[in-house]
Amino acid sequence: MRREDCDSTGSDTPGSGRRRRAHCGWSWAVPRPPFRSAAGVAPAVPFFLPCAGPSLSRLVRLAMAALVCTRWLPRSWLCRRPGQGCGRHYRAALCTTLKQPLAIEEVASRAVQPHEVRVDVHFCGINFADILVCRGQYQERPHLPFTPGMEFSGTVLETGADVNTVKEGDCVIGVSILHGMAEECITDQKNLWQVPEKVSLREAATLPISYGTAILALEHRAHTQPGETVLVTAAAGATGLAVIDVATNVLQAKVIAATGSDEKCKLAMQRGAQFSVNYSQGSLKEAVKELVGRSGVNVAIDMVGGDIFLEALRSLAWEGRIVVLGFAGGSIASVPSNLLLLKNISAMGLYFGQYKQENFTVFSKSMSSALQYCQQGRIQPHIGAVFKLEEVNDAFLHVIQRRSTGKVLLSLK
Repeated sequence: MRREDCDSTGSDTPGSGRRRRAHCGWSWAVPRPPFRSAAGVAPAVPFFLPCAGPSLSRLVRLAMAALVCTRWLPRSWLCRRPGQGCGRHYRAALCTTLKQPLAIEEVASRAVQPHEVRVDVHFCGINFADILVCRGQYQERPHLPFTPGMEFSGTVLETGADVNTVKEGDCVIGVSILHGMAEECITDQKNLWQVPEKVSLREAATLPISYGTAILALEHRAHTQPGETVLVTAAAGATGLAVIDVATNVLQAKVIAATGSDEKCKLAMQRGAQFSVNYSQGSLKEAVKELVGRSGVNVAIDMVGGDIFLEALRSLAWEGRIVVLGFAGGSIASVPSNLLLLKNISAMGLYFGQYKQENFTVFSKSMSSALQYCQQGRIQPHIGAVFKLEEVNDAFLHVIQRRSTGKVLLSLK
């Protein structure tokens, strides 16, 4: 393992005393004195005490210095190691109002419960679902304020008394609805998987949502077989490229990548697709027909919805399978059931996060498989952009405007 991936080299310098808010790509900082009284006023006693001469013993000088430190320094300066009651603070992106920019705040840490683990977060993935959560448009609606972030990678700082799956110093990935976009995250041990030595934390952060979804869609839902043809829409996004990667390099299937621009088609081809289609220039169904003939494709993975979904459905072969992953186009189509009947087609959905509650064994297997494939070099995650924590709103905008290709990450270090 690259040990540098597990070093704690965060920018949250003890006693930095700054509070930042991210707002549409720019930030402001409110400085505070490095030491202050309870009322917020800097004390008159200087931090560095001058020598008062032979009449003041060394013991008295040390006692006065200790008094100043314990009375006026922020406790986060005095206790930086995790643990109960240490007064530790860390930076986090907070959604305080729906549909408004996130704020970067200093948050007080809490003690871990017996089954919980404290993680020093290095990277957090940005997903369209995170944006929906912050708009109040996701299936689950947390109470305000909250810290978004569904997937992250980092190192274990502390474990609860009943934790037996990881230990302090382990490199891990985590999956949760919230809490990932922060320098520190406390989560149940069931939400964590150990990262193999050959996989960096940067690479590992791309795996949980995108590759977990791709593996479940292709292997568990569609039962994709070697030699079959897979059509994937929104193919240049993080999940689309993951589908291409798994289908081509793990399952030995052929892939037709469908995207909305020539540039994204080129990227999909570079990442392993055998064919590409720009569906902004004409009928997806007709383009697929020209590539594979009237027989159609065996599997379709759709993330766009609307008319693109319907054309993908009509492109399926006899006993073809289509898996719905989302509606990035904003439109939800009605399924014409006569098409299902005439070709014996199977139409199914995949709500990735729900497997965690309904079938944890299958969910966990997808995580383990993604890590194993990555360790073996069978998959090569593509990172399109990396933003700093204070640039989180820029990262959201990057995804909303569909400028992103591959995985978008937040770096917490």
